[in-house]
Amino acid sequence: MDPVIAALVGWLVDQAATTSQRMLTRWLWGDKQANALRTVVSEAIQAAIDEMDVPADREAIEQALRREVPGTPEIDISDVLALRDAVRRLLSPRLAALAGQGYRADTDGLAAAITRKIGHGIQLNAARGGPLAPVADLLRHEQLAAAGDRTADAGERGAAAAEETVRVLREMQASAPGSASVPSRPVRLAPRPAPLAGREQLLAQVQQRLAGNETGWPRVVALFGLGGTGKTSVALEHAYRHMDDYGMVWQFAAEDPATLSDGFARLGRELAGQDRFAAADQVTHVHGILAARPDGWLLVFDNAAGHDALRGVLPPAGHGHVIVTSQDPHWPAGQAVEVPMLDADVAAEFLVNRTGTADKNAARDVVGELGGLPLALEQAAAYVEATGLGLAEYLGRIREQRAALLARGEPLGYDKRVATTWSLAFGRLEQSAPSAVGLLRLLACCAPEAVPISRLLQPRPGLAGQFGAEVAPVLIPLLGDPLAAADAIAALRRYSLVTLVGDGSVMVHRLVQAVAADQMPADMAGQWRQAAAALVEEAIPADTSPPETWPMCAALLPHAQAALAADSGGMGRIANYVGASGSYAAARDLWRTIAEAREKILGREHPDTLAARQNLAYWTGKAGNLADARDLFAALLPIFERVYGAKDPNTLAIRHSVAEWTGAAGDPATARDLFAALLPIRERVIGPEHPDTLVTHGNLAHWTGEAGDPATARDLFAVLLPAHERVLGPEHPYTLATRQVLAHWTGEAGDPATARDLFAALLPIRERVIGPEHPDTLSTRRSLADSTGKAGDPATARDLFAALLPVFERVLGPEDPDTLATRDRLAYWTGQAQAAN
Repeated sequence: MDPVIAALVGWLVDQAATTSQRMLTRWLWGDKQANALRTVVSEAIQAAIDEMDVPADREAIEQALRREVPGTPEIDISDVLALRDAVRRLLSPRLAALAGQGYRADTDGLAAAITRKIGHGIQLNAARGGPLAPVADLLRHEQLAAAGDRTADAGERGAAAAEETVRVLREMQASAPGSASVPSRPVRLAPRPAPLAGREQLLAQVQQRLAGNETGWPRVVALFGLGGTGKTSVALEHAYRHMDDYGMVWQFAAEDPATLSDGFARLGRELAGQDRFAAADQVTHVHGILAARPDGWLLVFDNAAGHDALRGVLPPAGHGHVIVTSQDPHWPAGQAVEVPMLDADVAAEFLVNRTGTADKNAARDVVGELGGLPLALEQAAAYVEATGLGLAEYLGRIREQRAALLARGEPLGYDKRVATTWSLAFGRLEQSAPSAVGLLRLLACCAPEAVPISRLLQPRPGLAGQFGAEVAPVLIPLLGDPLAAADAIAALRRYSLVTLVGDGSVMVHRLVQAVAADQMPADMAGQWRQAAAALVEEAIPADTSPPETWPMCAALLPHAQAALAADSGGMGRIANYVGASGSYAAARDLWRTIAEAREKILGREHPDTLAARQNLAYWTGKAGNLADARDLFAALLPIFERVYGAKDPNTLAIRHSVAEWTGAAGDPATARDLFAALLPIRERVIGPEHPDTLVTHGNLAHWTGEAGDPATARDLFAVLLPAHERVLGPEHPYTLATRQVLAHWTGEAGDPATARDLFAALLPIRERVIGPEHPDTLSTRRSLADSTGKAGDPATARDLFAALLPVFERVLGPEDPDTLATRDRLAYWTGQAQAAN
């Protein structure tokens, strides 16, 4: 390095260390600061030479400046306080060597020019958020305040020398062209973040709020959200984009009151000067200065605990803007702007670009595992870059070792990782609201979906006895006490750890769940998992067949899968809901899992295992595997006869199912005969109007019709319908099914017009009771369309099938047998309508 530059850099760094070791410890950035100083000094020397009136031998001057002269004096920091004097002493021996070349060395002029350029370069670097901000602070303030005293102590210089030193330092700040605005435009910001992905709309919203038409000033935007969503990055990006709109930009660390107070003191010294800012109430003094400033200004209060924490701190007046970042969502109306998770596509594109991978599918899967949290995505990208893993490999590891990976990876521009970002919130909650921490631990044992917490926290007999010793004192006070539960949720919301989603439900980000679970010791985690399972189990309705229970079952489904054992009764009730609500294949798969688990734990012939196998056979048939269902039930029959006895209602139910699926598999006559043999047994054993007897009666009627006797089938169903309405109710699923088949066999018996009217009367009931897209409702719509055509109106039949086909395709799939049958009937009635015209 050039000796002039090296000496100047060394002097400036040493000066920073000597005058304020505290600031050096806090702000000095090592090589970044030294490199920035070298650049500033080098550019200052070049610019000063360009500025001087130098003759043709300019090259000789430059060479002289870069030639090391033996005996170059060391700079005594305790003696040399004026930067210009330091530069002059370094330049004198070099410039003197040029006198013999016909150039009169203007040492003082060149030293002053270089000094001005250095001062301007340091201030400019600081204003842009560079690493020289500490040096700029020292040169503007600490040296100004101390220069007079320290120079006077030298004795030989006296008051005139002290005065000259102060003048030189002021000249260093103000004499360079364009530098006069620097002291009046304080800028203190963290480095600009890397380009933000997917935040343009959010940045536009922030700008719109700040630049709105409201008459009140200052204008405030509070960016809130879960830790790691990038609130600070959004605030900084706005500040850098609109730097020219403000006469002052200042960022406060607002988490700690002492640090925030120190930030106001530093800003006050910037605005009023070191020697003039000595107010006892620093915040009020700064507020007054801001209110009087004619130009715009921006204050960023970063990581504030909440609105109350900034009470008395936010400026009450002045033509300025304020951006607050906080995890707390509670802010005055019109101020709060949520910083959400990244959209899945945007997040996947970020990972692809950040890691240079071509595996877009793996990127999307990683986003799914990380839930679109920007900090987690940046951390993942950093880990992939550092280790050389592919995203697909990272995906496998995050699924197996989520907690460990959340503590790894160096996110660019951020000094924390996901695993530590929320630790402060967890720690504070542990002290201030232990019930909130308990609730968070409970939620960590659920699925990353909306949790119907009001349903879970209902008191039920015997429930508290299922809680472990560490869980009971925290969880029992929340049961049946809406106020206590609301307080716990409010405490979690102050850190955006949960989100309200309506109907007494809350959402928790999957990574918050992972970190909360990982911070529990193994024994405690086991107790909370046990408590979650007990609460979910008790929350599932006892009978999940009625449609009115389905919304709650749907809300509990993912949490049952996350918390309950496969062999539990709660999982059986959830599987029944899945099938009853129309998802036949999903119900089949759930029951297969339940049956396997029960057989392994309870044994092959345990009643609960047999019940699971019975349900597996039933939903196998409903899912379209008719022969498989018949065979499964046939295999169960001898086991039931051995375990329960031949006339036991459980065994009779299996006989009924064997007959039913025999007919469904294509043998209606055998099915009819099996039901004819079963009906009198059921009437004798369980009674003629028992629901199961009525079902057998209905099946006998159905398979009689399928075996070629539609009129008898119609008459049997006509007798059965009032019994169903009387015993089960007019809107019970079996009653509605009886109405459906009565209409069907009426049409098959030669009366399509009456069949059409019966289907038309049934359809609105089914739509209301089980939904417009339930498979049974679609079946009624298809039968109505077909009977309309058979009754002599092919054009209307065509139109009904045309409207129905896309619904079948969407709900059942384009190649489902029912969809294909619907397409076939559309073609048929289209042809019939054309023929009729």
